[in-house]
Amino acid sequence: MKKDWKLPSLKDAQIRTTKQSLVERELFDIPSHIKNMGNGRKFFLRTYGCQANERDSETIAGILYQLGFSSVKKPEDADIIFFNTCAVRKNAEDKVIGEIGHLKVLKRTNPDLMFAVCGCMAQEEDIVNLLLKKHHHIDLIFGTHNIHRLPNLLYNAMISKERTVEVYSKEGEVIENLPAKRFGKHKAWVNIMYGCDKFCTYCIVPYTRGKERSRSALDILDEVAQLKKEGFKEVSLLGQNVNSYGKDLNCDYNFANLLEDVAKIGIDRVRFTTSHPWDFTDEMIDVVAKYDNIMKYIHLPVQSGSSEILKIMGRRYSSEDYYTLYDKIIAKMPGCAFSSDIIVGFPNETDEQFNETLNMVEHCKFDNVYSFIYSPRIGTPAAKMVDNVPFEVKQKRLQILQDKINHYSNLNNQKYVGEKVMVLVDGKSKKNDQVYSGYTQANKLVNFTGDNINDGDIIEVIITEHKSWTLNGEKI
Repeated sequence: MKKDWKLPSLKDAQIRTTKQSLVERELFDIPSHIKNMGNGRKFFLRTYGCQANERDSETIAGILYQLGFSSVKKPEDADIIFFNTCAVRKNAEDKVIGEIGHLKVLKRTNPDLMFAVCGCMAQEEDIVNLLLKKHHHIDLIFGTHNIHRLPNLLYNAMISKERTVEVYSKEGEVIENLPAKRFGKHKAWVNIMYGCDKFCTYCIVPYTRGKERSRSALDILDEVAQLKKEGFKEVSLLGQNVNSYGKDLNCDYNFANLLEDVAKIGIDRVRFTTSHPWDFTDEMIDVVAKYDNIMKYIHLPVQSGSSEILKIMGRRYSSEDYYTLYDKIIAKMPGCAFSSDIIVGFPNETDEQFNETLNMVEHCKFDNVYSFIYSPRIGTPAAKMVDNVPFEVKQKRLQILQDKINHYSNLNNQKYVGEKVMVLVDGKSKKNDQVYSGYTQANKLVNFTGDNINDGDIIEVIITEHKSWTLNGEKI
């Protein structure tokens, strides 16, 4: 191991203190001798995982553009390839490792080609050890806490021609002077907070993303106002648990207050993700119901319909609590659409407990559910649990669950046939340039036809046909 390497530590990553997170407004800097290091060089950036990773990739791209790099769409055209990774499930990690191995061959024709791995996988001890041991073509590894250090790290790797590894395992800070290259022209992600303190027993995110730390409301509102000025039509407020916003700021300003202030800016559409059922307040429900530009679509991960499993997961609410919250939201907003996350086959899940999850789906009739077989994450408490449920049983349960999810998604979409909906146009279909696509206020994907349509328009569409996951229609 190199003396100057900074390797991740799971033990350090789980430390939580009561001290206020630092807000750094001048931490990011490009030294004069590095400013033009990217001139004539090209980068390829591949992003895996959630919206937080997408937003991080916009920051990475913003830094690279400031260094003089230009982007390419194919890895074989690049001088450096970035993998911004996800660690939520093992299959996501396996996909990244497979791609890293697959693209290794490019170094045969381009010996100067560099590979960089960042994101959540880079925060895991076992993954970094694997990369260092078996993937010698990886030149640079950095984590989620030190993206601002990319100019220096990249310079070191390029000049020294040796591996550079720097991963901070800490609570983290809020860095406000980072650049960004927005990937969209009409929709934008806006971070309102970072990290997570929930420590669900199955989840690696608190270890890879640090403690919960909120941005100031003023910084968030200024960013949204600027996006509106630039012509963006939709913002999505991002946090591992947006409901916890403001709890670390030692003031009375909470997520409901922030959501209302964002809505008042007047941007056409406001979304937020992700919400934790444990602290979804009545005040939040009232604010979402009050403003037409806050979309009536809520992603509310339940994970399991069994109170016993939820307790072992460390979710801090019961199935009865979730039913109550769901019913409360529907009573206030009858047309609200819901999506959720469900884990099947948690250690020692019984048939009865699985059936309780099916009952939850039948009650809530979710518009969409991201469902997965439980994936052990090394270092989490759940990974140490003895599991007596055969994998074949887990697979069968997942199929039963997905069949039920598909049933209700299809029924929900069927209701839209003949209805008029407002669609924010994303652009033309990749398969047919006569067809456009976009999303409704309830986050339904619509493929439609019509004339005089531009990307970013919000137009009225009549739905003519439904499928399980999409709708077809015509511009009115």
